[in-house]
Amino acid sequence: MSIQWFPGHMTSARKKAAETMANIDVVIEVLDARLPEAGSNPLVHELRAFRQRPCLKVLNKSDLADPLVTKAWIDYFNSLKGVKAVALSAKKVGEVARLPSLCQSLAPHRDDNFKPLRMMIMGIPNVGKSTLMNALVKRKVAAVGDEPAITKSQQSINLSPRQILVDTPGLMWPKIEHDSDGYMLAASHAIGRNAVLEEEVAIFLAGILLERYGDLITARYGLSLQGLDAAGVLEGVARKRGCLLKGRAGELDLERAAMLLLTDYRGGTLGRISLETPESRRAMLDSAAARLAAAQAAAQTETKSL
Repeated sequence: MSIQWFPGHMTSARKKAAETMANIDVVIEVLDARLPEAGSNPLVHELRAFRQRPCLKVLNKSDLADPLVTKAWIDYFNSLKGVKAVALSAKKVGEVARLPSLCQSLAPHRDDNFKPLRMMIMGIPNVGKSTLMNALVKRKVAAVGDEPAITKSQQSINLSPRQILVDTPGLMWPKIEHDSDGYMLAASHAIGRNAVLEEEVAIFLAGILLERYGDLITARYGLSLQGLDAAGVLEGVARKRGCLLKGRAGELDLERAAMLLLTDYRGGTLGRISLETPESRRAMLDSAAARLAAAQAAAQTETKSL
């Protein structure tokens, strides 16, 4: 199943973001540390490139991600031109307080009352932008919730006479190119539930867990993973947690088991998990490019044969 989600209000939010980008100095792109590339909106990159704006990539929810993988992502992002990266939890005010000075280092010419530093928070839905905003201003100025796309309009806050912060709504992009990205976004609750089938998303998640974090599955659910595939892991969770359909003679309730697995992952109950690494990302992109080249070659051969 290909997962796509682009609510109507995001079209106007995208247009407004493009207009605002012309008047800011640094983009603060908030990412989920567990899927920092799959969760990076290509529209943000396009807007930044067009306006030539530097970017502070904030890998939020780092307390939920695999610390070794997060370090690899930080090293990768810091190797890019015009980019700095930092890992933190937006719930920790002390960690968030470092962000303005990091932005300042990306725009050193903006450092007085006449030329205040203008920062713009961007990112996908439910990645923690509002929590970050509230931590920066030290009061509640943005609504926070567990469902994506709560914030639907921009707001500007003066952090000080020298610093202005613009918060933007969570923004998806019209077409998710890679199916695995859609599943990672859905697993991490960046996509509305009406756009996904939890059972399919949970099986995708189980496949990653089985490959990289099998010990965490065993520790959480007491499962022996011998001979299990991803679907078998979900069935095992259903049995261990007593997820049975009422009046169906012991038939497994896989939808309920899927929500249990997804909830345990999203909240960190399973442990610190990253869904992608720089290496797995490169491998996925190389594989996608190879499939595209093969399809194009096949199409050319077919055209010639007609």
